[in-house]
Amino acid sequence: MTEPETQHPDAEKWNRIYADPDRGGVEPARVLADFIHLLPAEGRALDLACGRGGNALLLARHGLKTFAWDISDAAISRLMDTAGLDRIEIHGEVRDAVARPPEPAAFDVIVVSRFLDRGLIPRLIEALRPGGLVFYQTFIKEKTVDSGPKNPAYLLGCNELLELFRPLRILLYREEGKTGNPAKGFRNEAMLIARKQ
Repeated sequence: MTEPETQHPDAEKWNRIYADPDRGGVEPARVLADFIHLLPAEGRALDLACGRGGNALLLARHGLKTFAWDISDAAISRLMDTAGLDRIEIHGEVRDAVARPPEPAAFDVIVVSRFLDRGLIPRLIEALRPGGLVFYQTFIKEKTVDSGPKNPAYLLGCNELLELFRPLRILLYREEGKTGNPAKGFRNEAMLIARKQ
């Protein structure tokens, strides 16, 4: 596990959250779990803003060389403990991906769930290798329940995720908002899978 050069201002908040033993499990994002068949058989994968690392664990079990970054050292520590118990190799790093984004053409797969920094998205597109995939899922403004961030800066507008990844070939997009019966379907978040040509 690599230690950070300087601590992110929000790291303390997230350390408290991830140090809580009652903090939920390590389930992967639905966009990755439901569409795992789209992953390549080999390559380098990044779980960015990984939290407890549900995506990283799934990527590593799939056979990808997996990197997991988060500003919270508590999150990375818990992920590395889980990976060690399960004998899964993951390269965990306490890292502010906004300040230190991935290098160009560094990854075949990038997964981001429940994290939004619009300015980082062009760097994520650059970080994909040709044929690389991005799996992205996060909260939208048109939520049916009061979950996720309250700050509108961290909520996607209608079809915004499509616009942000316009340079890529869109393989899947889902954003149901409040249409129809809000008690059914995939609500409160948008999901996207896109491929770099």
